[in-house]
Amino acid sequence: MNLPRPVLLASGFAIFGVVALALQDVVVPWGAQFWGLMNNQIDLAVYRQGAEAVTEGANLYDVKMIGDLDYTYSPFSALLFTPLALISFDVARWIWTIGIVVALYAVVMLSFRALGRTPTWPLRVVAMSLVAASMLLEPVRTTIWYGQINVFLMLLILADLTRPDTSRTKGFGAGIAAGIKLTPLIFAGYYAVQRNWRAFSGVLGGFALTVLVGFAVLPRDSWAYWTDKLFQSERVGSAQLRGNQSLRGMLANHLDTDHPPTLLYGGLALATLVAGFAVATYAHRKGQELLALSIVGMTACVVSPMSWGHHWVWFVPVIVIGVHLALDARLDPVRRGLAAAGAIALFLIVFAWPTHVPELVPDAYYTGLYVKTRVTWMNWFTVSPYLWCYLGILVAAVVALRVSGRRGATADPTAPVIAKGVAAAVIADGGLPAEPAASSSDGDVGPVDTGTRDAAARGDDLVGTAGEPMADNPDTGATPAV
Repeated sequence: MNLPRPVLLASGFAIFGVVALALQDVVVPWGAQFWGLMNNQIDLAVYRQGAEAVTEGANLYDVKMIGDLDYTYSPFSALLFTPLALISFDVARWIWTIGIVVALYAVVMLSFRALGRTPTWPLRVVAMSLVAASMLLEPVRTTIWYGQINVFLMLLILADLTRPDTSRTKGFGAGIAAGIKLTPLIFAGYYAVQRNWRAFSGVLGGFALTVLVGFAVLPRDSWAYWTDKLFQSERVGSAQLRGNQSLRGMLANHLDTDHPPTLLYGGLALATLVAGFAVATYAHRKGQELLALSIVGMTACVVSPMSWGHHWVWFVPVIVIGVHLALDARLDPVRRGLAAAGAIALFLIVFAWPTHVPELVPDAYYTGLYVKTRVTWMNWFTVSPYLWCYLGILVAAVVALRVSGRRGATADPTAPVIAKGVAAAVIADGGLPAEPAASSSDGDVGPVDTGTRDAAARGDDLVGTAGEPMADNPDTGATPAV
């Protein structure tokens, strides 16, 4: 699937990317002490100190990191971070940040590939521009600012789970991700609902391997983590913190308590799991696997007891889907416009809107719509905007999949691909090529008419980037693809 007017489109996106990078300094000045994009990376510092604790033989979960912070990931993750202990923090900061940007580019390109687009230089320009724009999203900007691992985990999961179901190791990478940060275990549930036992076993197998490696290398820390520390929610943070964009965080903030009713939270989480898995499975059956995986990733953020804003990096592939549909010349203008509007709306809601609060912390720049709660009558939305985005994505996904299914039901699956305005020319030159002659019983193929071969060549030359499948009645136009 090619891009329409690739040179013009790539040029426009390149300008858009440059503007997005310039806007970083507008949102929060690059050089702002502590608050600048490259002036914090406190979570990376925790990862590095955890690696130092492991290499020095200290108790990983008893040592305080960066003053009074706890190490909250699995022992296996600390083993992966050990190379960070061999370099200075300043070097680690730059390597980690560059790695996040490269991983973002890989996520965008992987998403385009999963959507059926062929990597070309214009598409790569579009992808780089989307990387620059995604850095303006609060989840992505905060991931870079904290030095978080979320983008790396998303890339590992997508690279693994967008492979064909026939792959013997499918799910293993997602299991490794779950061994670092538990929430990717939700993908095991997704495959259990599908009864895809191979991928289900892959997720559990990858996860089990990380646990075994942890016990083999760090038995004391592994025992402490899996039998005790894992269940101490206070080590992660208070549920009532405004940055907790999960169901439990929403309840805690609206009810003004650190301990929202367990029964209420559990019931809503169960309903969310059912709805999320149902829509993801529906998308999977419609052949939209990237959408399905993104929904499952976001569902994990919703039901998790603690989901910081930077956990919601799954908005990135959703925006890529919107851009892909907006650039799909096979769709009618209305659907392309709606896709573009949806992507823009999501981008604006999760934008890193800055809030300068000097009365609380001098020169502080908080980012994210969930910080802007002074307009009290809008707090029903601004307290937990990412949850409303999630609900909107579920509804939009169901509607779009149903509409595309109805419109595609009357299409002839064997219809040729022809560009607008060339049907008459093809017919005048002898029509579309006939089906190849059937092979005889001894394996010989019947003769092919030279005129047919020439018509086939002309047909290939005439089909352009705006190619589209034609319905039986040319007057009705093309049937849009799903």
